[in-house]
Amino acid sequence: MNRRNMLYGAAAAIAGVAGASVAWWKFQPHSVEAAAPAEAGLVGSAGNASDSFWSLSFDTPDGKNLSMSSFRGKVLLVNFWATWCPPCVEELPLLDYFFQENKEKNLQVLGLAVDQPSAVRTWLQARPLHFPVGMAGLGGTELSKSLGNIAGGLPFSVVFSATGELLHRKIGKVLPEDLAQWARLQ
Repeated sequence: MNRRNMLYGAAAAIAGVAGASVAWWKFQPHSVEAAAPAEAGLVGSAGNASDSFWSLSFDTPDGKNLSMSSFRGKVLLVNFWATWCPPCVEELPLLDYFFQENKEKNLQVLGLAVDQPSAVRTWLQARPLHFPVGMAGLGGTELSKSLGNIAGGLPFSVVFSATGELLHRKIGKVLPEDLAQWARLQ
């Protein structure tokens, strides 16, 4: 009887450690190369999603249509964010500065808000951004998953080449060194 309890206890401890490890890994920032999706654990249809991405369009906060095909021919950094996501709003000033410094260099930044349109409009009135923002809504989570964000977490960024090829994915907050690397992709 005592031996059985010890085995159950050991099995529960192993399961608990495994679960905690997976949870820890899931919520850590990850940067992966799109060129090696199998190695990064991102096997799936990211290539097909990358192709279909260019046929999408989103409303802007002021109600205009924003077509993804209009960004072809430029290196495009797409950042999925939400007003309720602290790391997202922390990185937006850095992304805005990066855009302003690089917009003349054939590099474009696009924010896709995975949020309620009214919340995004209110947030942008207080903290305007110089790069375009598309209203992806809750569908933005599925779009980010199709581009390799398996967990659907925010913030999530992808970088496309000027020819539309998916080059990089980053789960978690963007760092200055990420932006420096991406700026060299010209």
